[in-house]
Amino acid sequence: MKTPSFLLTLLLGAGFVSAQQTTPPVAATNSEPSATTPTVMPTPSPAADPNHPVSSVLGETKAQRDARMAWWRDAKFGMFIHWGVYSVPAGYYNGQPIKGIGEWIMNKGKIPMAEYQKFAKDFTADKFDAVKFVATAKDAGMKYIVITTKHHDGFAMFDSKVNNWTIVKATPFARDPIKDLAKECRKQGMKLGFYYSQAQDWNNGGSAAGGKWDKAQEHSMDEYVDKTAIPQITEILTNYGPDTPAVVWWDTPIDMNKERAARIDAVIQKLRPGLIQNNRLGGGTKGDTETPEQHIPAQGYPGRDWESCMTLNDTWGFKKDDTHWKSTETIIRNLCDIASKGGNYLLNVGPDSHGEIPVESVKRLAEVGEWMKVNGVAIYGTTATPFGEELGKAVEAVDGYGKKRPTSSGNVWRATQKPGHIYLIIFQWPAIGTFTTPPIAQKITAATLLADPSTKLTVTQDEKGVTISGLPAKAPDAIASVIDLSY
Repeated sequence: MKTPSFLLTLLLGAGFVSAQQTTPPVAATNSEPSATTPTVMPTPSPAADPNHPVSSVLGETKAQRDARMAWWRDAKFGMFIHWGVYSVPAGYYNGQPIKGIGEWIMNKGKIPMAEYQKFAKDFTADKFDAVKFVATAKDAGMKYIVITTKHHDGFAMFDSKVNNWTIVKATPFARDPIKDLAKECRKQGMKLGFYYSQAQDWNNGGSAAGGKWDKAQEHSMDEYVDKTAIPQITEILTNYGPDTPAVVWWDTPIDMNKERAARIDAVIQKLRPGLIQNNRLGGGTKGDTETPEQHIPAQGYPGRDWESCMTLNDTWGFKKDDTHWKSTETIIRNLCDIASKGGNYLLNVGPDSHGEIPVESVKRLAEVGEWMKVNGVAIYGTTATPFGEELGKAVEAVDGYGKKRPTSSGNVWRATQKPGHIYLIIFQWPAIGTFTTPPIAQKITAATLLADPSTKLTVTQDEKGVTISGLPAKAPDAIASVIDLSY
Protein backbone atom coordinates (compact mmCIF):
# COMPACT_ATOMS: atom_id res chain seq x y z
CA MET A 1 0.00 0.00 0.00
CA LYS A 2 3.01 2.26 -0.35
CA THR A 3 2.57 5.06 -2.88
CA PRO A 4 5.59 6.63 -4.65
CA SER A 5 7.16 9.10 -2.25
CA PHE A 6 6.50 12.22 -4.33
CA LEU A 7 2.78 11.41 -4.58
CA LEU A 8 2.49 10.42 -0.95
CA THR A 9 4.13 13.66 0.11
CA LEU A 10 1.68 15.61 -2.03
CA LEU A 11 -1.35 13.82 -0.61
CA LEU A 12 -0.18 14.02 2.98
CA GLY A 13 0.56 17.68 2.56
CA ALA A 14 -2.98 18.20 1.32
CA GLY A 15 -4.40 16.37 4.30
CA PHE A 16 -5.44 13.29 2.35
CA VAL A 17 -3.93 10.44 4.37
CA SER A 18 -5.28 7.27 2.86
CA ALA A 19 -6.10 3.81 4.04
CA GLN A 20 -4.60 2.60 0.80
CA GLN A 21 -1.44 4.55 0.07
CA THR A 22 1.37 3.28 2.20
CA THR A 23 2.76 -0.09 3.10
CA PRO A 24 2.62 -1.04 6.75
CA PRO A 25 5.87 -2.29 8.28
CA VAL A 26 6.43 -5.95 7.79
CA ALA A 27 6.11 -7.32 10.87
CA ALA A 28 -28.19 5.61 18.96
CA THR A 29 -28.20 7.84 20.97
CA ASN A 30 -31.34 9.62 22.28
CA SER A 31 -30.80 12.40 19.76
CA GLU A 32 -30.52 9.97 16.86
CA PRO A 33 -33.12 10.33 14.08
CA SER A 34 -35.38 7.43 13.23
CA ALA A 35 -33.73 4.67 11.19
CA THR A 36 -36.53 4.92 8.63
CA THR A 37 -36.81 8.70 8.41
CA PRO A 38 -34.33 10.75 6.37
CA THR A 39 -32.76 13.75 8.06
CA VAL A 40 -34.15 16.87 6.41
CA MET A 41 -31.88 19.88 6.72
CA PRO A 42 -33.40 23.36 7.06
CA THR A 43 -32.54 25.87 4.38
CA PRO A 44 -28.95 27.05 4.98
CA SER A 45 -28.39 30.63 6.03
CA PRO A 46 -26.61 32.84 3.49
CA ALA A 47 -23.39 32.99 5.54
CA ALA A 48 -21.49 30.24 7.32
CA ASP A 49 -21.09 30.44 11.06
CA PRO A 50 -17.56 31.75 11.82
CA ASN A 51 -17.07 29.10 14.50
CA HIS A 52 -17.65 26.35 11.95
CA PRO A 53 -16.06 27.65 8.74
CA VAL A 54 -15.54 24.18 7.27
CA SER A 55 -18.54 22.08 6.28
CA SER A 56 -19.83 20.04 3.37
CA VAL A 57 -23.02 22.12 3.47
CA LEU A 58 -22.64 25.64 2.10
CA GLY A 59 -23.74 28.36 4.48
CA GLU A 60 -24.57 25.99 7.31
CA THR A 61 -25.00 27.58 10.74
CA LYS A 62 -23.48 26.17 13.91
CA ALA A 63 -26.90 25.01 15.14
CA GLN A 64 -27.61 23.26 11.84
CA ARG A 65 -24.24 21.58 11.82
CA ASP A 66 -24.57 20.47 15.42
CA ALA A 67 -27.97 18.92 14.67
CA ARG A 68 -26.70 17.21 11.52
CA MET A 69 -23.60 15.79 13.21
CA ALA A 70 -25.26 14.90 16.54
CA TRP A 71 -25.71 11.15 16.03
CA TRP A 72 -22.19 10.76 14.66
CA ARG A 73 -20.59 12.68 17.51
CA ASP A 74 -22.51 10.66 20.08
CA ALA A 75 -21.71 7.30 18.47
CA LYS A 76 -17.92 7.45 19.02
CA PHE A 77 -17.22 3.88 17.88
CA GLY A 78 -17.77 2.34 14.45
CA MET A 79 -16.80 -0.65 12.33
CA PHE A 80 -14.95 -0.27 9.02
CA ILE A 81 -15.37 -3.24 6.65
CA HIS A 82 -12.95 -3.77 3.75
CA TRP A 83 -14.37 -6.64 1.71
CA GLY A 84 -13.91 -7.44 -1.96
CA VAL A 85 -12.32 -9.61 -4.65
CA TYR A 86 -8.86 -8.92 -3.20
CA SER A 87 -9.74 -11.36 -0.42
CA VAL A 88 -9.42 -14.21 -2.94
CA PRO A 89 -5.66 -13.89 -3.59
CA ALA A 90 -5.36 -12.91 0.09
CA GLY A 91 -1.91 -11.41 -0.39
CA TYR A 92 -0.50 -13.86 -2.99
CA TYR A 93 -0.10 -13.70 -6.78
CA ASN A 94 1.38 -16.51 -8.85
CA GLY A 95 2.33 -18.27 -5.65
CA GLN A 96 4.37 -15.35 -4.34
CA PRO A 97 3.51 -13.02 -1.44
CA ILE A 98 2.91 -9.44 -2.50
CA LYS A 99 4.10 -6.74 -0.11
CA GLY A 100 1.64 -4.22 1.19
CA ILE A 101 -1.93 -4.51 2.28
CA GLY A 102 -4.49 -6.90 0.88
CA GLU A 103 -6.76 -4.58 -1.07
CA TRP A 104 -3.81 -3.08 -2.96
CA ILE A 105 -2.57 -6.38 -4.39
CA MET A 106 -3.61 -5.54 -7.96
CA ASN A 107 -1.55 -2.34 -7.86
CA LYS A 108 1.41 -3.68 -5.91
CA GLY A 109 1.58 -6.90 -7.94
CA LYS A 110 0.97 -5.03 -11.23
CA ILE A 111 -1.65 -7.62 -12.08
CA PRO A 112 -3.20 -7.10 -15.54
CA MET A 113 -6.93 -6.42 -15.60
CA ALA A 114 -7.77 -9.66 -17.35
CA GLU A 115 -5.81 -11.67 -14.80
CA TYR A 116 -7.20 -9.88 -11.78
CA GLN A 117 -10.78 -10.23 -12.95
CA LYS A 118 -10.40 -14.02 -12.91
CA PHE A 119 -10.33 -13.90 -9.11
CA ALA A 120 -14.04 -13.03 -9.13
CA LYS A 121 -15.08 -16.59 -9.98
CA ASP A 122 -13.64 -17.72 -6.64
CA PHE A 123 -15.29 -14.98 -4.61
CA THR A 124 -18.03 -17.23 -3.28
CA ALA A 125 -19.16 -15.23 -0.21
CA ASP A 126 -20.95 -18.48 0.65
CA LYS A 127 -20.74 -17.87 4.42
CA PHE A 128 -21.74 -14.22 4.37
CA ASP A 129 -24.39 -13.46 6.95
CA ALA A 130 -25.52 -9.86 7.35
CA VAL A 131 -27.01 -10.72 10.73
CA LYS A 132 -23.60 -11.83 12.01
CA PHE A 133 -21.83 -8.78 10.56
CA VAL A 134 -24.16 -6.37 12.33
CA ALA A 135 -24.32 -8.43 15.53
CA THR A 136 -20.51 -8.50 15.71
CA ALA A 137 -20.42 -4.71 15.52
CA LYS A 138 -23.26 -4.31 17.98
CA ASP A 139 -21.77 -6.75 20.47
CA ALA A 140 -18.54 -4.71 20.39
CA GLY A 141 -20.47 -1.58 21.34
CA MET A 142 -20.16 -0.05 17.88
CA LYS A 143 -22.89 2.31 16.72
CA TYR A 144 -22.26 2.49 12.97
CA ILE A 145 -20.69 0.56 10.11
CA VAL A 146 -18.87 1.84 7.02
CA ILE A 147 -18.41 -0.77 4.27
CA THR A 148 -16.51 -0.63 0.98
CA THR A 149 -19.07 -0.48 -1.82
CA LYS A 150 -16.21 -0.07 -4.33
CA HIS A 151 -12.51 -0.05 -3.61
CA HIS A 152 -9.63 0.94 -5.89
CA ASP A 153 -9.92 -2.26 -7.92
CA GLY A 154 -13.24 -0.89 -9.19
CA PHE A 155 -15.22 -3.96 -8.13
CA ALA A 156 -18.75 -3.00 -7.12
CA MET A 157 -19.89 -4.85 -4.01
CA PHE A 158 -23.47 -3.98 -4.92
CA ASP A 159 -25.90 -4.47 -7.80
CA SER A 160 -24.60 -1.75 -10.07
CA LYS A 161 -26.11 -1.40 -13.53
CA VAL A 162 -23.13 0.62 -14.77
CA ASN A 163 -20.98 -2.36 -15.80
CA ASN A 164 -20.52 -6.09 -15.26
CA TRP A 165 -17.59 -5.83 -12.80
CA THR A 166 -19.87 -6.42 -9.81
CA ILE A 167 -20.50 -9.03 -7.14
CA VAL A 168 -23.89 -9.74 -8.72
CA LYS A 169 -22.68 -10.32 -12.29
CA ALA A 170 -19.11 -11.60 -11.89
CA THR A 171 -19.23 -13.96 -8.88
CA PRO A 172 -20.99 -17.17 -7.86
CA PHE A 173 -22.66 -15.23 -5.03
CA ALA A 174 -24.75 -13.35 -7.60
CA ARG A 175 -26.64 -11.13 -5.19
CA ASP A 176 -26.28 -7.76 -3.45
CA PRO A 177 -24.81 -8.05 0.08
CA ILE A 178 -25.17 -4.31 0.62
CA LYS A 179 -28.94 -4.71 0.32
CA ASP A 180 -28.86 -7.44 2.98
CA LEU A 181 -26.62 -5.37 5.21
CA ALA A 182 -28.76 -2.24 4.90
CA LYS A 183 -31.86 -4.22 5.84
CA GLU A 184 -30.16 -5.80 8.86
CA CYS A 185 -28.62 -2.54 10.06
CA ARG A 186 -32.05 -0.98 10.01
CA LYS A 187 -33.47 -3.94 11.93
CA GLN A 188 -30.75 -3.83 14.61
CA GLY A 189 -30.64 -0.04 14.93
CA MET A 190 -27.19 0.33 13.38
CA LYS A 191 -26.23 3.26 11.14
CA LEU A 192 -24.69 2.23 7.80
CA GLY A 193 -22.24 4.29 5.78
CA PHE A 194 -20.63 3.64 2.40
CA TYR A 195 -16.98 3.86 1.40
CA TYR A 196 -16.63 4.58 -2.32
CA SER A 197 -13.35 5.01 -4.22
CA GLN A 198 -14.27 8.03 -6.32
CA ALA A 199 -10.88 8.60 -7.97
CA GLN A 200 -8.73 5.49 -8.13
CA ASP A 201 -10.25 2.68 -10.19
CA TRP A 202 -7.86 0.20 -11.76
CA ASN A 203 -10.47 -1.63 -13.84
CA ASN A 204 -12.81 1.12 -15.04
CA GLY A 205 -10.45 3.86 -16.21
CA GLY A 206 -9.98 5.87 -13.02
CA SER A 207 -6.65 7.02 -11.65
CA ALA A 208 -3.92 4.77 -10.26
CA ALA A 209 -1.32 5.59 -7.63
CA GLY A 210 2.13 5.31 -9.17
CA GLY A 211 0.74 5.20 -12.72
CA LYS A 212 -1.11 2.58 -14.74
CA TRP A 213 0.55 -0.69 -15.74
CA ASP A 214 -1.92 -2.18 -18.26
CA LYS A 215 -2.93 -0.55 -21.57
CA ALA A 216 -6.49 -1.71 -20.90
CA GLN A 217 -6.61 0.78 -18.02
CA GLU A 218 -6.05 3.80 -20.23
CA HIS A 219 -9.18 5.95 -20.30
CA SER A 220 -10.08 9.60 -19.84
CA MET A 221 -10.42 10.54 -16.17
CA ASP A 222 -13.40 12.74 -16.98
CA GLU A 223 -15.05 9.89 -18.85
CA TYR A 224 -14.54 7.67 -15.81
CA VAL A 225 -16.00 10.28 -13.45
CA ASP A 226 -19.04 10.93 -15.61
CA LYS A 227 -19.78 7.40 -16.84
CA THR A 228 -18.73 5.25 -13.89
CA ALA A 229 -18.26 7.17 -10.64
CA ILE A 230 -21.24 9.52 -10.78
CA PRO A 231 -23.73 6.87 -11.99
CA GLN A 232 -22.56 4.45 -9.28
CA ILE A 233 -22.62 7.13 -6.59
CA THR A 234 -26.18 7.88 -7.69
CA GLU A 235 -27.01 4.20 -7.25
CA ILE A 236 -25.62 3.90 -3.73
CA LEU A 237 -27.37 7.11 -2.69
CA THR A 238 -30.79 6.03 -3.94
CA ASN A 239 -31.07 2.22 -3.82
CA TYR A 240 -30.87 1.46 -0.09
CA GLY A 241 -33.50 3.58 1.59
CA PRO A 242 -33.76 7.22 2.67
CA ASP A 243 -31.60 6.62 5.76
CA THR A 244 -28.74 4.85 3.96
CA PRO A 245 -25.97 5.75 3.61
CA ALA A 246 -25.63 7.74 6.82
CA VAL A 247 -22.06 8.65 5.85
CA VAL A 248 -20.11 8.65 2.60
CA TRP A 249 -16.42 7.87 2.97
CA TRP A 250 -14.22 9.00 0.04
CA ASP A 251 -10.57 8.02 -0.41
CA THR A 252 -7.29 8.76 -2.24
CA PRO A 253 -8.31 11.72 -4.44
CA ILE A 254 -5.64 11.16 -7.09
CA ASP A 255 -6.40 13.30 -10.18
CA MET A 256 -9.57 14.56 -8.51
CA ASN A 257 -9.43 18.24 -9.42
CA LYS A 258 -11.82 20.97 -8.31
CA GLU A 259 -14.17 20.56 -11.29
CA ARG A 260 -14.45 16.79 -10.96
CA ALA A 261 -15.01 16.98 -7.21
CA ALA A 262 -17.70 19.63 -7.76
CA ARG A 263 -19.57 17.36 -10.17
CA ILE A 264 -19.59 14.57 -7.60
CA ASP A 265 -20.58 16.85 -4.72
CA ALA A 266 -23.45 18.22 -6.81
CA VAL A 267 -24.92 14.71 -6.87
CA ILE A 268 -24.68 14.51 -3.08
CA GLN A 269 -26.32 17.88 -2.55
CA LYS A 270 -29.11 17.04 -5.01
CA LEU A 271 -29.93 13.55 -3.74
CA ARG A 272 -28.86 13.63 -0.08
CA PRO A 273 -28.24 17.21 1.08
CA GLY A 274 -26.61 17.22 4.49
CA LEU A 275 -25.12 13.74 4.15
CA ILE A 276 -21.98 13.50 6.28
CA GLN A 277 -18.83 13.37 4.12
CA ASN A 278 -15.21 12.89 5.10
CA ASN A 279 -12.33 15.07 3.92
CA ARG A 280 -11.02 12.91 1.08
CA LEU A 281 -13.19 13.84 -1.91
CA GLY A 282 -10.44 16.05 -3.32
CA GLY A 283 -10.35 19.23 -5.36
CA GLY A 284 -9.82 21.35 -2.28
CA THR A 285 -13.01 20.22 -0.52
CA LYS A 286 -12.80 19.75 3.25
CA GLY A 287 -15.91 17.74 3.98
CA ASP A 288 -17.14 17.31 7.54
CA THR A 289 -14.59 15.04 9.20
CA GLU A 290 -10.83 14.78 9.49
CA THR A 291 -9.56 11.24 8.96
CA PRO A 292 -6.23 10.47 10.65
CA GLU A 293 -5.22 6.94 9.71
CA GLN A 294 -3.38 4.31 11.72
CA HIS A 295 -2.57 6.89 14.40
CA ILE A 296 -4.15 9.08 17.08
CA PRO A 297 -3.21 12.77 16.92
CA ALA A 298 -1.49 14.07 20.03
CA GLN A 299 -4.21 16.66 20.69
CA GLY A 300 -6.97 15.51 18.35
CA TYR A 301 -8.41 18.20 16.05
CA PRO A 302 -9.79 20.95 18.31
CA GLY A 303 -12.78 22.58 16.64
CA ARG A 304 -13.16 19.84 14.01
CA ASP A 305 -15.05 16.57 13.90
CA TRP A 306 -12.57 13.75 13.39
CA GLU A 307 -12.30 9.99 13.20
CA SER A 308 -9.22 7.78 13.53
CA CYS A 309 -9.47 4.75 11.28
CA MET A 310 -7.30 1.79 12.23
CA THR A 311 -6.79 -1.86 11.45
CA LEU A 312 -6.99 -4.79 13.86
CA ASN A 313 -3.84 -6.25 12.33
CA ASP A 314 -1.65 -4.67 9.61
CA THR A 315 -4.03 -4.88 6.65
CA TRP A 316 -7.43 -3.53 5.72
CA GLY A 317 -8.42 -6.15 3.13
CA PHE A 318 -7.95 -9.82 4.07
CA LYS A 319 -4.44 -11.28 3.92
CA LYS A 320 -4.05 -14.87 5.05
CA ASP A 321 -0.53 -14.36 6.42
CA ASP A 322 -1.27 -11.27 8.52
CA THR A 323 -1.58 -12.47 12.10
CA HIS A 324 -0.16 -9.35 13.76
CA TRP A 325 -3.27 -8.71 15.83
CA LYS A 326 -3.65 -5.78 18.21
CA SER A 327 -4.39 -6.74 21.81
CA THR A 328 -7.73 -6.02 23.41
CA GLU A 329 -5.89 -3.69 25.77
CA THR A 330 -4.55 -1.64 22.86
CA ILE A 331 -7.99 -1.42 21.24
CA ILE A 332 -9.77 -0.30 24.42
CA ARG A 333 -7.11 2.23 25.33
CA ASN A 334 -7.12 3.56 21.77
CA LEU A 335 -10.87 4.06 22.06
CA CYS A 336 -10.46 5.90 25.37
CA ASP A 337 -7.63 8.05 24.02
CA ILE A 338 -9.61 9.02 20.93
CA ALA A 339 -12.80 9.79 22.88
CA SER A 340 -10.81 11.89 25.36
CA LYS A 341 -9.67 14.05 22.45
CA GLY A 342 -13.17 14.44 21.02
CA GLY A 343 -12.84 11.96 18.15
CA ASN A 344 -14.44 8.78 16.82
CA TYR A 345 -12.77 5.37 16.41
CA LEU A 346 -13.44 3.52 13.14
CA LEU A 347 -11.97 0.05 13.62
CA ASN A 348 -11.55 -2.24 10.61
CA VAL A 349 -12.35 -5.87 9.92
CA GLY A 350 -11.42 -7.64 6.68
CA PRO A 351 -13.71 -10.59 5.85
CA ASP A 352 -12.32 -13.42 3.73
CA SER A 353 -13.61 -14.48 0.31
CA HIS A 354 -16.23 -16.69 1.96
CA GLY A 355 -17.65 -13.69 3.77
CA GLU A 356 -16.44 -14.49 7.26
CA ILE A 357 -14.83 -12.01 9.62
CA PRO A 358 -11.61 -13.56 10.99
CA VAL A 359 -12.10 -15.33 14.32
CA GLU A 360 -9.34 -13.27 15.97
CA SER A 361 -11.18 -10.08 15.05
CA VAL A 362 -14.50 -11.35 16.41
CA LYS A 363 -12.85 -12.47 19.64
CA ARG A 364 -11.24 -9.10 20.32
CA LEU A 365 -14.36 -7.16 19.43
CA ALA A 366 -16.41 -9.26 21.84
CA GLU A 367 -13.93 -8.48 24.61
CA VAL A 368 -14.16 -4.78 23.83
CA GLY A 369 -17.94 -5.16 24.03
CA GLU A 370 -17.73 -6.58 27.55
CA TRP A 371 -15.76 -3.52 28.66
CA MET A 372 -18.25 -1.22 26.95
CA LYS A 373 -21.21 -2.82 28.76
CA VAL A 374 -19.75 -1.52 32.02
CA ASN A 375 -18.00 1.63 30.88
CA GLY A 376 -19.70 2.75 27.68
CA VAL A 377 -21.33 5.69 29.45
CA ALA A 378 -17.83 7.21 29.62
CA ILE A 379 -17.53 6.98 25.81
CA TYR A 380 -20.92 7.52 24.16
CA GLY A 381 -22.12 11.08 23.87
CA THR A 382 -19.06 12.53 25.52
CA THR A 383 -16.79 15.40 24.56
CA ALA A 384 -13.08 15.95 25.03
CA THR A 385 -11.29 16.09 28.36
CA PRO A 386 -11.81 19.16 30.55
CA PHE A 387 -8.21 18.84 31.70
CA GLY A 388 -5.51 18.21 29.08
CA GLU A 389 -2.54 17.76 31.38
CA GLU A 390 -3.01 13.99 31.32
CA LEU A 391 -2.08 13.88 27.62
CA GLY A 392 1.46 15.00 28.38
CA LYS A 393 3.75 16.64 25.88
CA ALA A 394 3.62 15.56 22.26
CA VAL A 395 6.42 13.14 21.42
CA GLU A 396 7.42 11.39 18.22
CA ALA A 397 6.25 7.82 17.71
CA VAL A 398 5.82 5.41 14.80
CA ASP A 399 2.29 4.92 13.46
CA GLY A 400 0.78 1.83 11.86
CA TYR A 401 2.58 2.56 8.60
CA GLY A 402 6.02 3.07 10.10
CA LYS A 403 5.77 6.84 9.75
CA LYS A 404 6.90 9.11 12.60
CA ARG A 405 4.10 11.26 14.00
CA PRO A 406 3.42 13.34 17.14
CA THR A 407 1.62 11.36 19.83
CA SER A 408 0.69 11.83 23.46
CA SER A 409 3.38 11.00 26.01
CA GLY A 410 1.00 10.65 28.95
CA ASN A 411 -0.28 7.09 29.36
CA VAL A 412 -1.62 7.00 32.94
CA TRP A 413 -5.19 8.17 32.46
CA ARG A 414 -7.70 9.88 30.20
CA ALA A 415 -10.90 11.85 30.78
CA THR A 416 -14.16 12.54 28.95
CA GLN A 417 -17.18 14.60 29.93
CA LYS A 418 -20.87 15.22 29.38
CA PRO A 419 -23.25 17.55 31.21
CA GLY A 420 -23.17 16.72 34.91
CA HIS A 421 -20.36 14.18 34.64
CA ILE A 422 -16.60 13.94 34.22
CA TYR A 423 -15.22 10.45 33.62
CA LEU A 424 -11.73 9.54 34.74
CA ILE A 425 -10.47 6.58 32.71
CA ILE A 426 -7.49 5.17 34.57
CA PHE A 427 -4.96 2.91 32.84
CA GLN A 428 -2.41 2.73 35.66
CA TRP A 429 -4.30 2.18 38.87
CA PRO A 430 -2.91 4.03 41.93
CA ALA A 431 -1.51 1.77 44.63
CA ILE A 432 -2.05 4.34 47.39
CA GLY A 433 -5.86 4.31 47.29
CA THR A 434 -6.24 7.90 46.09
CA PHE A 435 -6.27 9.66 42.74
CA THR A 436 -5.92 13.41 42.19
CA THR A 437 -6.86 15.40 39.09
CA PRO A 438 -5.80 18.89 38.08
CA PRO A 439 -8.15 21.69 39.23
CA ILE A 440 -11.50 22.20 37.52
CA ALA A 441 -14.21 24.83 37.80
CA GLN A 442 -17.11 22.42 38.39
CA LYS A 443 -18.00 21.59 42.00
CA ILE A 444 -17.77 17.80 42.28
CA THR A 445 -20.49 16.33 44.51
CA ALA A 446 -19.90 12.56 44.23
CA ALA A 447 -17.59 9.91 42.81
CA THR A 448 -18.68 6.47 41.62
CA LEU A 449 -16.68 3.51 40.39
CA LEU A 450 -18.51 2.26 37.29
CA ALA A 451 -17.32 -1.33 37.74
CA ASP A 452 -18.50 -1.38 41.40
CA PRO A 453 -20.94 1.40 42.30
CA SER A 454 -21.24 0.03 45.84
CA THR A 455 -17.67 1.06 46.67
CA LYS A 456 -17.76 4.08 48.98
CA LEU A 457 -15.55 6.84 47.62
CA THR A 458 -14.91 10.26 49.12
CA VAL A 459 -14.11 13.47 47.29
CA THR A 460 -12.16 16.52 48.38
CA GLN A 461 -11.65 19.53 46.16
CA ASP A 462 -9.53 22.65 46.39
CA GLU A 463 -7.54 24.98 44.19
CA LYS A 464 -5.00 22.20 43.58
CA GLY A 465 -7.49 19.72 42.17
CA VAL A 466 -9.93 16.94 43.01
CA THR A 467 -8.84 13.97 45.13
CA ILE A 468 -10.80 10.72 45.17
CA SER A 469 -10.14 8.50 48.20
CA GLY A 470 -11.21 5.02 49.20
CA LEU A 471 -10.15 3.34 45.97
CA PRO A 472 -9.70 -0.43 46.18
CA ALA A 473 -6.16 -1.77 46.18
CA LYS A 474 -6.73 -3.69 42.96
CA ALA A 475 -7.92 -2.09 39.74
CA PRO A 476 -11.54 -3.05 38.99
CA ASP A 477 -10.49 -3.52 35.37
CA ALA A 478 -6.94 -4.44 34.38
CA ILE A 479 -7.17 -2.43 31.15
CA ALA A 480 -9.08 0.72 32.07
CA SER A 481 -11.13 1.53 35.19
CA VAL A 482 -13.57 4.43 35.19
CA ILE A 483 -14.52 6.84 37.98
CA ASP A 484 -17.62 8.95 37.38
CA LEU A 485 -17.35 12.41 38.96
CA SER A 486 -20.78 14.01 39.31
CA TYR A 487 -21.38 17.74 39.60
